[in-house]
Amino acid sequence: MHGPITVHSDHRTLLRDGTPFFWLADTCWSAFTNITDEEWDHYLDRRAEQGFTVLQLNTLTQWDRCGAPRTRHPFATEDGIRYDFTRPDPAYFAHAQAMCRRAVDKGFTLALVVMWCNYVPDTWASHIFPDNVLPEELVEPVVRTVCETFREFNPVWIVSGDTDFKSEAARTRYRQVTELVEQYGPGLPKAYHICGRSADLPDWFADHADFYLYQSGHNRAGQDCTFTLAEQFAARTPRRPVINSEPCYEQMGFSHKEYGRFRRSDTRRALWQSLLAGASAGITYGAHGVWNWQRDNAPAQQLIRHPGEEPVHFGEGFLRALSWDKALTFPGAADYAFARRFWLERAPALPEPCQEILAAYTPQVRAARWGQEIVIYLPVNAPLPLQGDWSGYTAEALDLSGAGTRAPVSLDVQADGTTRLGMHPFYEDALLILRANPRA
Repeated sequence: MHGPITVHSDHRTLLRDGTPFFWLADTCWSAFTNITDEEWDHYLDRRAEQGFTVLQLNTLTQWDRCGAPRTRHPFATEDGIRYDFTRPDPAYFAHAQAMCRRAVDKGFTLALVVMWCNYVPDTWASHIFPDNVLPEELVEPVVRTVCETFREFNPVWIVSGDTDFKSEAARTRYRQVTELVEQYGPGLPKAYHICGRSADLPDWFADHADFYLYQSGHNRAGQDCTFTLAEQFAARTPRRPVINSEPCYEQMGFSHKEYGRFRRSDTRRALWQSLLAGASAGITYGAHGVWNWQRDNAPAQQLIRHPGEEPVHFGEGFLRALSWDKALTFPGAADYAFARRFWLERAPALPEPCQEILAAYTPQVRAARWGQEIVIYLPVNAPLPLQGDWSGYTAEALDLSGAGTRAPVSLDVQADGTTRLGMHPFYEDALLILRANPRA
C-alpha cells in the first residue's frame, strides 16, 4: 500500500512516497452501494491497466446514482431512500472496507467523499430532496465511523461532495465535518469537491485544504470553466496544487436535459485546457455509466410512492447511460492516460501558462511553458499567430485523436514582426510543441 499523498514545497506538485505524482482519477462515486465483488475486481483490473492512479468514491450512498434496486445501504432504510441515521449497518462498512483493501492492493490511492451535499442542510441538493439531511447530533458518530473505517488506507479525505457554500448553515456544517475529519482521520490530506462552474471556496476551507479541486462540470454552455477556474484557483492564496476533479464525462448528457452528449473530443479538450491553464497537478476522468453504475435493464431513476405523499424520483437525471461494462471501454480514458505519461516524461517541470505569446487571443487555445518546451493545445486546426520572432524554434504537432502521429509545423516570421504557425495535417485537435533550435 502506498503512503499518503503529500504536497511538494513548490505548493503545486503532489507527491506519493516522495516522488512526483500525477492525479489521474476515475469517478466511481457509487461503488460501495451498487457494485458486485466480481464487477469491482473487473473494474480495478481495467483501470489499473489503463494507468489510473486515484479512485474518487462516495463513502455514503450517492443520492443521484443509477436507480437499480439491488444496492447496499450504510444505514437502515425501509424504502431504499430515507435513512435512519441512528442505525448504521456494520456489514455495509465492512464490505466497503474490503473493497478498499482490494483497490489499494492494486496500487490505487483512494479519494473518499465524507459527506455529499444532500446530507448537509441548505445546499442545492438538500433543497431538492430534504429527507436525508443528517441531524446535527448525529454528525459526529457518522464522521467518526467513516474515518475509522477507511483511515488505514491512507486516503485523501474529500470533505464535501458537489457542494455550494452559499448559506451559513452549510458552511457551519462543513466546518464541523472538517474538524471531525481532522480529529478521527488525522495526518491525511484534505480537499473539497465543490459544485460545478464555481470558484466559491470560502477562505476558512481554503486554509484547511491541502489542494484545490474544482468542477468544470456538465453544462454545455459552461465549458470555458475548464480554464477560467484553473486560472482562478492557481492564482489563489494560499497557493495549492490544483485539479479539475469533475470535467465533463464521456457520453454524459448535457445538464438540464438539454439534447446532446459530451463526446471523446469534448473530454479531451477539457483535459488539456485544464492542465495548461493552471490545474497542473492532475485530472479526473468520468464515464457516464461508470460513476452511477448503470446496468442494461436497470432504471436510471426509481419512483417511490408513499401513502399520502407525492411520488419521489430518486436517481440521476441525465440522459440514460450505457451500461457500466460498455462505459468502461469508452476511448476517452486512453486520452487521459496519455496525458499522465506526457506529464511524467517532463516531471518535475510543470506547465506554466503563457497566453501572452499568442498574437491573436483565443482563450480556448492554451499555451504553457513546460520545461524547455512550449506546449500549445489547439482545439481547432487553424494557423496560429505568435508574438515576436520564433525563427530560432522548431515546431511539431502531435495528433491527440488516438493515433499519436507527429508532423512538423512551419514557423514563418511575418512583416509585422509576428510569427505564423502553419496548419498541421490532422483532422482533430493537437498539441503543438515548440523547442529551441540548438543551432540557432
